[in-house]
Amino acid sequence: MTHASRPTPIDEPTRHQILSAQAVSVLDGIVLTLPASCFIAVTIVAVLWLDAPNTSVLYWLAAIFAVNLARYITVRVIRRQNIAIERPKRALRILSLGALAGGLTWALTPFLGTVIGEGGLNPYVVFIICGICAGAMMQSAAHSQTTMMFAVPPILATFVTLLAIGTPSSLVIAADTALFGLVMFRTSQVNEREFVRSQMDRLNAIALAASLSDANAEINQSNQQLSALVNTDPLTGLANRTLFNNRLRDAFAASRSADTLALLTIDLDRFKAINDTMGHGVGDAVLTEIASRLTGLTGEKDMVARLGGDEFAVIIEGTGAEARARLIGKEIIRIAGEPIVVGERSVTVGASAGLALYPAHGESAEALFASADIALYAAKAGGRRKLSLFNPLLKARIERQRLIEATLAEALEKQMLQVFFQPQVELDGGRVTGFEALLRWPHDTLGAVSPPDIVRAAQALHMSTALTAYVATRAARLLQALPGYGLPDAAVAINVSPREFSGDTLSRLLIDITQQHDVPPSRMEIEITEEATLDTEAAGAELARLEAAGFRLAVDDFGMGHSSLAYIVSLHIDRLKIDRSFVRGIETSRQNQTLISALIGIGKALSIDIVVEGVENEAEARMLQSLGCRQAQGYHYARPMDAADIPGWLAQHAERFARQPATDVT
Repeated sequence: MTHASRPTPIDEPTRHQILSAQAVSVLDGIVLTLPASCFIAVTIVAVLWLDAPNTSVLYWLAAIFAVNLARYITVRVIRRQNIAIERPKRALRILSLGALAGGLTWALTPFLGTVIGEGGLNPYVVFIICGICAGAMMQSAAHSQTTMMFAVPPILATFVTLLAIGTPSSLVIAADTALFGLVMFRTSQVNEREFVRSQMDRLNAIALAASLSDANAEINQSNQQLSALVNTDPLTGLANRTLFNNRLRDAFAASRSADTLALLTIDLDRFKAINDTMGHGVGDAVLTEIASRLTGLTGEKDMVARLGGDEFAVIIEGTGAEARARLIGKEIIRIAGEPIVVGERSVTVGASAGLALYPAHGESAEALFASADIALYAAKAGGRRKLSLFNPLLKARIERQRLIEATLAEALEKQMLQVFFQPQVELDGGRVTGFEALLRWPHDTLGAVSPPDIVRAAQALHMSTALTAYVATRAARLLQALPGYGLPDAAVAINVSPREFSGDTLSRLLIDITQQHDVPPSRMEIEITEEATLDTEAAGAELARLEAAGFRLAVDDFGMGHSSLAYIVSLHIDRLKIDRSFVRGIETSRQNQTLISALIGIGKALSIDIVVEGVENEAEARMLQSLGCRQAQGYHYARPMDAADIPGWLAQHAERFARQPATDVT
């Protein structure tokens, strides 16, 4: 059984707006009909007077003018007091009463002394009455009640008069008049429904336009916030590494002559000691103050960036770039040594700076940055608090890198490189969800070699695939052992440089390793490292192959500018890892809390897991959990460890969480 569709209910605000539109439409129509009504009344009187003078028609004409004048005054009052907009129901009632008064006056027409003659009712009068009623219907189409209040009395009077005359012709005209009245009634209702429907469509269109405008404003605001997250350092508000790299490349493209481009790299001296002895809150305050002092030394065209940690950089462009760069470098070294007051403490740090010039010290952005970095290293090695200009003699760092490159192949062959694993833990309950594989190299000559130095050497020697295979093999061995430790679903993450995504070598390598060790690819996570910008066109196909094979994909150091939001959206990323810099001081920093919440919100919006790195204490863990973060890793839970130490740590970890209350974060 089917039911006829019912009209959609109209809420009160919408009904008010429609009634206002009806009242305004009727008001506009009356302004036209009142003069026309007076003119037509005059013509009727003239016709009747010429036919047979009768004073009754003059009284009727006076009544018409009086009623129309009253209606006109009513219209002016309604407009002046804005009743049609503020109280439309009342306005329509008043207008309907005015229409009734006009209709009753016109209803007297058939009863005037000279209207009915020997041949019956004057046809001209019948025509005029029907015409003026039709005109009222057209001018008051928005509101059928007003139309019918005016039209019914004269039509009914005409109909009754014609019936009373009783001649065949008058009866026929009476029937036509009745039909005309019914048609008018039906038409006025249809006109009102169409008017209401058109107003509903108009209001819906306005509401839709407003909704789209609001949505567009929200999208623009979100884009601005995301752009700020992607391009701005959250602590200092300076440009981050991504924006710095882009600006440096643009500066190279714009530079056409010498002494128009210089690059300063700046590092704070003994900053780690401040963090270790005074806490990260004091360290953050120092970084913020140094950023402010550095910005005060530079011009509008210069770019100041925080590259990470306590490392800053300044791009100086324009004529005389070298002289201005030297001045900025010397001044920041001077004012960085001035005390910084943090709360009731006075903190003093120093700064060292390296300077490289285009084109003498590098003909590409990468080469110029490497030269400035070497000069910075020389300044620190030479006693700190110095500005060092790059020159060919600053090869100590280059020689170190060459020694790393010379011994890397042997280290891989003899398995001298170490792969440690740092656990990833759920904040609520402490369940271990995975591990991150971290590379270590205790070099016999150089001491501890950092992972970036190892990766750079592997890339220079075209050994990136061999290095990845080395780490992935040990990750696969751990995956084999994890079910025996009670962690059958835990994943192991390995860091892979985006430069390895050209071709299909990486996917074939990782698929072979997981097959050889009989571990599911879904338990091995591929982390895109921070040191290079991912080219989606070159890497997209390889990432798609890894995803199709079942590997999980993650972006490391998200929010620091090393990762592009564009390729996170375009590629199927499973996990985002938020950098430690966002966690530092989060217990008291509303800004960091807001940023973490925003990043977590981005992850939720994109259906991507979030892991926070660098959680060092219980207070940070509690705050992160309250912000909606589910997983974390850091020294608060465990330092990176050898695979052989994992079982013992798991036992200690389980015992630690068993002793804590159920509501405890850690």
